[in-house]
Amino acid sequence: MSVELNELTKRFGDQIAVNGISFAAKPGEIVGFLGPNGAGKSTTMKMLTCYTEPTSGSAKVCGFDIETQSKDVRAAIGYLPET
Repeated sequence: MSVELNELTKRFGDQIAVNGISFAAKPGEIVGFLGPNGAGKSTTMKMLTCYTEPTSGSAKVCGFDIETQSKDVRAAIGYLPET
């Protein structure tokens, strides 16, 4: 599974939850998401799994755009949130 983020940003009013994150993970790579509480890890995962829309930027999961191809993204992944 591949994941590509390009300047992905999420704002809640004046609060910036995710500020222009960019990275790529290619099939076979192991990636960890580390950071303190409030760093934007859960918000990023919610955007990648199409539970919330980004304010700006773009992302693809398995080659599918999270905003325009959300059904394809959801069909290609398995995601078990904490709650």
